[in-house]
Amino acid sequence: MKKYSPYLLVFALMMQSCGSTQSTQSTPTTAATAAQAATATPAKATDPFIEDLISKMTVEEKVGQMTQLTIDLILQDNEAAVVDNAKLRDVLVNHNIGSILNVKGRAYTMDEWHTILTAVQNVATKETRLKIPVIYGIDAIHGANYLAGSTLFPHNIGMAATRNPDLVNQSAKITAIETRASGIPWNFDPVLDVGRQSLWPRFEETFGEDVYVVKTMGAAAIRGYEQDNLNTDYTVASCMKHYLGYSAPATGKDRTPSYIPEQMLREIFLPPFKAAVEAGASTVMINSGEINGTPVHGSKYYLTDILRNELGFEGVAVSDWEDVIRLHTRHKVAATPKEAVRMAVEAGLDMSMVPYDYSFYDHLIALVKEGTISEERINTSVRRILTLKKKLGLFENPFPKAELKNAVNKPEFDQVALQAALESITLLKNEKQTLPLRKNSKILVAGPTANTLASLHGSWSYVWQGNEEKQYPAKAKTVLQALQSEIGKDKVVSRSVADFGAAANYNTAQLKRDAAQAQAIVLFLGEKAYAESPGVIDDLTLEENQQALVRAAKETGKPVIIVLLEGRPRVMSAIEPLADAVVLAYRPSTFGAQAIADVLFGDYNPDGVLPFTYPRFVGDVLTYDHKGTEIIREDVPNVAGNRGFNPLWQFGHGLSYTTFAISDLRVDRTSFGQNDNVRVSVRVKNTGSRAGKKAVELYSHDQYASITPSARRLRAFSKISLQPGEEKIVDFTISAKDLAFVGQDGKWVTEPGAFDLMVGDQKATITLQ
Repeated sequence: MKKYSPYLLVFALMMQSCGSTQSTQSTPTTAATAAQAATATPAKATDPFIEDLISKMTVEEKVGQMTQLTIDLILQDNEAAVVDNAKLRDVLVNHNIGSILNVKGRAYTMDEWHTILTAVQNVATKETRLKIPVIYGIDAIHGANYLAGSTLFPHNIGMAATRNPDLVNQSAKITAIETRASGIPWNFDPVLDVGRQSLWPRFEETFGEDVYVVKTMGAAAIRGYEQDNLNTDYTVASCMKHYLGYSAPATGKDRTPSYIPEQMLREIFLPPFKAAVEAGASTVMINSGEINGTPVHGSKYYLTDILRNELGFEGVAVSDWEDVIRLHTRHKVAATPKEAVRMAVEAGLDMSMVPYDYSFYDHLIALVKEGTISEERINTSVRRILTLKKKLGLFENPFPKAELKNAVNKPEFDQVALQAALESITLLKNEKQTLPLRKNSKILVAGPTANTLASLHGSWSYVWQGNEEKQYPAKAKTVLQALQSEIGKDKVVSRSVADFGAAANYNTAQLKRDAAQAQAIVLFLGEKAYAESPGVIDDLTLEENQQALVRAAKETGKPVIIVLLEGRPRVMSAIEPLADAVVLAYRPSTFGAQAIADVLFGDYNPDGVLPFTYPRFVGDVLTYDHKGTEIIREDVPNVAGNRGFNPLWQFGHGLSYTTFAISDLRVDRTSFGQNDNVRVSVRVKNTGSRAGKKAVELYSHDQYASITPSARRLRAFSKISLQPGEEKIVDFTISAKDLAFVGQDGKWVTEPGAFDLMVGDQKATITLQ
């Protein structure tokens, strides 16, 4: 393969250049290792410095620390990123505000960030009474996406497809380096929502539908953000979000209700947050929606009983955008805005992302002064916030450091981003070895995602929606540009390429005429960029005019390759049989185009696997770990392969340009007790002619249980590299705890009985005594 140096070596060099002596070692990810905490959770605050500061603070100063406003309130009323000093003083001096977030309209340059944040901290530390620094927060969710010119990594849905926690960890480290270099110490990431509702427009921000993948990748990200005990030069405070159950709205619409049984809530949606607390997450952001009719922002059960008392989280809990007042305006559980503030604070919220006014600040001061909320309750939140600021080194030096400006945009960062994009790309179909394409062949390129940067990147890319092409850096190329660079412009026919909505985009007659010049047709389909509610759709089906392109291409008799750039699975069962090959690229970002070209032409052997079940029909969307009873079909013969679970492609599916044989699954014991470990080994051999990587996954099935068992559950995975003819033994270790489920009493239990363990087509049975 060309171009690619080992990314772990690259990252070691990168960390040396940033002053780090830490290294990242690739190890198999198992059920035993996933739960290991990298750092301790924040210690209970008994810090004399913090306590002394609290003792000096007025109620107004305390409530100001609990209030977070958007940057719009301190900028001039124009498009320039220029601080209005009068507005800034009103925010910090007159209203004692302790936190600011966001950008106004676009990503800022490094110099702009330094100018803005220096102005903010100058007022905070020189003009306020107690000189408490401001903590600034940003959504840097797939790279430093609000830093102009930065390299962006694949969205989480693609990172999950890599099955490579080391890449997640490294991308988080790079994101932390670049974000902290701009002067921002707090990142609202990682997203730990388990993606169970594929209509949901934030699906691309998740690590997919499996709880084990989500908690493993999420913990890897947190360790990357907060390594070395939050060293102030290259780390940021992470924010586990969105607690809890945000990603399973019944309608699929953003910020709408979820209806989740307590047993499912604890077994599927809570474990990633438990793992995040154990990994040392400093902050948490709350779910904007509601669970079973209870808005999470107003629930003491979720915010205190579970988050604090059960999980042991001691960090800062911040609301999402405008969500406190929405307890009154949207959820209708608080009769007044003031009651909404009381409800959220009493539930356990520490900071309100207001973000445009002083309503939270004014109401909370009134609530304390009238005795409705105790000052000691306020002190608890302020203590957490001040402890975070001290932990981040803000009391020592809150200002951006000029010497860190050169710690960004490094070639080694780009290499990690490219490697992540390469490992994410998932080959779903490849009939008659259509791929890889020959470089001396001529190809016809068409489709709405072929010549747009926005579809490669998706949400949170230099602007909120990711849809402004002019915001992207020069190093970001469209797929059309990458293909032309790969094989030459003369070998790429592209007259029928245009962006979404353009008439030429769906000119099937032109496509048919152009096909006469080409040996293969590559159709780039999928979705335009969107974020949050603007990405709401009512139907997962791929739009008809894109399907028409596939039908027209098939009529030419030439090989048809579909490449999907999308943040969620768009149903395409009507046209899938017409395609000779299908490639899913997710949202691969800055170097996604190069990665796609290298996969299509065989410079890289694809090794991504699906992080979700790809549905065949919009009315038949099931996750891989469905209950056995969910696939009963009494209207059809109950035979193997026709039992009501018939996705287009299964979770974990992903093809390669080589072949692998899995054999000799062994366990070191067939009977075990509650305190025993079981060692599982399997032989994997590359039986093809090319080097390749293979995600080896261990699943389990509980044969009988008091709660209907799932069809199968992923328990461990390990990604290995094999040369042609090479074989390796892959080992996993599991325990009774790893096979547990949440019982009717809401508690985790592993019941005695038989469990099937499965890797590929291999199966072994073990029995818990």
